[in-house]
Amino acid sequence: MNILIVEDEEMAAKKLIKTLASVEPTATVVGVTGSIWETVAWLQANGPGQASAPDLILMDIELADGQSFQIFKEIDVKCSVIFTTSYDEYAIKAFKVNSVDYLLKPIQADELEAALAKFHRLKAHYRSGSTGNALTMERLVQELHQKLQPKEYRQRFLVTYAHKLIAIDTQQIAYFFSDNKMNQFKTIDGRKMAIDYTLDELETMLDPRHFFRINRSFLISVSCVDQIQPYFGNRLALQLKPAIDKEAVVSREKLTPFKDWMGK
Repeated sequence: MNILIVEDEEMAAKKLIKTLASVEPTATVVGVTGSIWETVAWLQANGPGQASAPDLILMDIELADGQSFQIFKEIDVKCSVIFTTSYDEYAIKAFKVNSVDYLLKPIQADELEAALAKFHRLKAHYRSGSTGNALTMERLVQELHQKLQPKEYRQRFLVTYAHKLIAIDTQQIAYFFSDNKMNQFKTIDGRKMAIDYTLDELETMLDPRHFFRINRSFLISVSCVDQIQPYFGNRLALQLKPAIDKEAVVSREKLTPFKDWMGK
């Protein structure tokens, strides 16, 4: 199997080649390109029928001269593609529903092996150069391009407070919480207000760089974390500001992503 690697970082390309050799030793890396236009030129020179024509491309999305989607506008790509990306887990969740794999960098051997196994399973259905494959690739590229556009997150909420409707910017909100089946939030200046959204809905509306769901009852902002203390059951207890008379405990399954989030 011939593989073309499209990756603009030399060290990342070398690591990918090494990982590929460990999980697919019969594969041959026929080329490494690092930009949109270098890739277009390479594919034009190594098209179907040539001994070096690739069966599969491992393609980074963000290249030095732009997003790799431009390649598909310049040339009809006749083989399957597995995209690689440095985008975080929130983006990757959406990509996993598609029939072509998207791997999060740094690429792990088991994930690459699973993606290649998937490629082999689909190969009989999507032959290189077939009309069906070209149409499927075009659709998938369009879908991925749309998903990578910056998402619009909520900037403010309209709520009732002191018998009036007021708009509260998300930057003013310290945390959201659920109490006796009522969903509320506290502002950084200590005001408590009810809101007509569930925490599940709010989690999709808010920028994940600034808000994190620590458990079923709390969705917090970075700025509201005053202290972090060990808690039994391999969990963490948070002291929030402004203070609240409810325990804010990071659940066990949220522990690692919470630490990553706080450290970004």
